[in-house]
Amino acid sequence: MAVHIRLSRAGAKKRPFYRIVVADHHAARNGRFLEHIGTFDPTREPAQFSIDAERLAYWQGHGAQASATLDRLLKRQAQAAKAAAAAAP
Repeated sequence: MAVHIRLSRAGAKKRPFYRIVVADHHAARNGRFLEHIGTFDPTREPAQFSIDAERLAYWQGHGAQASATLDRLLKRQAQAAKAAAAAAP
């Protein structure tokens, strides 16, 4: 069973909100999933992104692949955390 970590869309028309889920790669975008591990809200300024890093590491350790979009979001979050750490005295 190939497992992917990806975004599942929620929210209303023109007001997207995404859940970060672990799902079988055959499952539909908003279909069945194994676990909900975070959220992404692009409508906020700045975009709000939260993820359970422990569960992300667990699933990646068991062979789950993150989607391209989620990879980009994770890299952006890591850069923001690094910049915040450098700015703090």
